[in-house]
Amino acid sequence: MKAVILVGGQATRLLPLTYNTPKAMVPVLNTPFLEHVIHHLASHQIKDIVLALGRLAHSIESHLGDGSRFGVSIRYALEKDPLGTAGAVKNAASYVDDTFLVLNGDIFTDLDLSAMIDFHRDRKAKATIALTPVEDPSAYGLIETDARDRVLNFLEKPDKDEITTNMINAGTYVLEPDVLTQIPAGVKCSFEREVFPKLLADGELVCAYTSRAYWIDIGTPPMYLQLHSDLLNGKCRQYDNTPRSEITTGVNSSIHPTARIEGPTVIGANCSIGPGVKISGPVAIGDGCTIQEESVIKKSIIWRNARLEPHARVTMSIIADNCCLRSGCLCEESVLGDNVTVAYDCHLPPGSSIEPGTTVEPA
Repeated sequence: MKAVILVGGQATRLLPLTYNTPKAMVPVLNTPFLEHVIHHLASHQIKDIVLALGRLAHSIESHLGDGSRFGVSIRYALEKDPLGTAGAVKNAASYVDDTFLVLNGDIFTDLDLSAMIDFHRDRKAKATIALTPVEDPSAYGLIETDARDRVLNFLEKPDKDEITTNMINAGTYVLEPDVLTQIPAGVKCSFEREVFPKLLADGELVCAYTSRAYWIDIGTPPMYLQLHSDLLNGKCRQYDNTPRSEITTGVNSSIHPTARIEGPTVIGANCSIGPGVKISGPVAIGDGCTIQEESVIKKSIIWRNARLEPHARVTMSIIADNCCLRSGCLCEESVLGDNVTVAYDCHLPPGSSIEPGTTVEPA
């Protein structure tokens, strides 16, 4: 079984974090997101992986290489211009010769892939789509099914009065290779809006695999924060080895005896946590960070090589690589891109989104 992972999107919803870092490489508990997806595939003995790449492809290729470090084989299909979900898979068609998986590259899930593949084969379906329930389905693609799990209709991002189900397209598909004949080469094309509806219109069997497995779309900063909270609190079965109530510290990191840290908290390698620092989880701090005396961090994600000077405060925020928060500053419900400096005693209003390389001064 081969898997094609779609990692070529523009990641605009996750800006400013993704100006320099592709969404597939944003850290999740200090490990690139895509590594978690690869681990999940490998746990189901799916080790032949194709990455459908677009923007910032080099950083993904240089990190993952041929996949041997992770016990898998990785090949790459680069699209020069965005081709959509189906167009990107068509661009990787030369690597596909049998039943295969497609995964959207911004979904974190513990979906039972083996069971889904068995379901697809038992039903002899042309395509099988994973479904998951959500509280508010209006932002997603709805799928109506019958009692035998056959797909009847697709409805993309419906108005509230059109909603007939809370089961949405979960972004994982099992497909037969001849589905690729339905996709024009070199043209932008969508599975959700074009390919799957055409299969239905042609009388092909499209099935729905319903699951209540853990599922989250990490495409926005609030969802990215939520993922960390869920993992650190043990809500995803596939990653039950992640910390929960405890504190995990990387190699060569030091914590001053007077620092007060409440889990769940992950601290990377080569970090320094100074005297009187207060950390209240869920918190993830990346490698090489310096957190100076009396600083406060609550329910936040901090990437690599950040520097918090004395009495800096970070709450419900995401801080990207190489940021510097000067003494007395406050970041609350904010998102900082790479290399941002927040000046002395500067208070960022909730909802601030700061582009990379910016120096923020007090108003």
